Amino acid sequence: MRLLLVEDTVELARWLQKALTQKGFAVDWVADGVAADHMLHSEEYVLVVLDVSLPRMDGIEVLTRLRRRGKNVPVLLLSARSALDDRVRGLNQGADDYLTKPFELDELEARLRALLRRSQTLSAQNQALGQLTRDPEGYFLLADKPLALTPREASILTTLMQRGGRPVSRQHLYEQTFTLADDVSLESIELYVHRVRKKLAGSDVAIVTLRGLGYSLETVPCG
Repeated sequence: MRLLLVEDTVELARWLQKALTQKGFAVDWVADGVAADHMLHSEEYVLVVLDVSLPRMDGIEVLTRLRRRGKNVPVLLLSARSALDDRVRGLNQGADDYLTKPFELDELEARLRALLRRSQTLSAQNQALGQLTRDPEGYFLLADKPLALTPREASILTTLMQRGGRPVSRQHLYEQTFTLADDVSLESIELYVHRVRKKLAGSDVAIVTLRGLGYSLETVPCG
């Protein structure tokens, strides 16, 4: 799951990027509002963590421009300002949540997971496929047993499940699995798909290759 972190305090940003990566997010980081506006215009994210006080363009203006373009990606604002007027202004401009600095990492993660749950439009049947189920926190069970996945493997399986059996291109899987800073090629997706396939082997769920279209997650005969 790809997340954009917009924070100009380098030490805090690096700490958050490392911590959120360990929690399973692919994190792109930029340090000013103009760069954030460009990224949000050209890239696709499932979540945005956006500082309010930024160089070149403040976070509220970044948020305003994002919503004017019709983008509904969930945005959590970060700010050292805790006044009610500041929180109301941010929420009125389209923020989904507001967290005041300093904060605990556990609270930030809980708020991000809550935003993900609210933003997901998966129907109940798309939370389960054959013996594979996905809980609201993003963890998978296969035949009622926990399925051990790396963050990137979980990202691939989540993206495929969200499409409900429809084809997913390699490019889309790549964009949702890796950050812009990751020095990996598009072909590396095949390696991660292969790893997930091995972990699904023997069940009634498989990743099917669709020539020219990408991959889909489908039910198949067991064995």
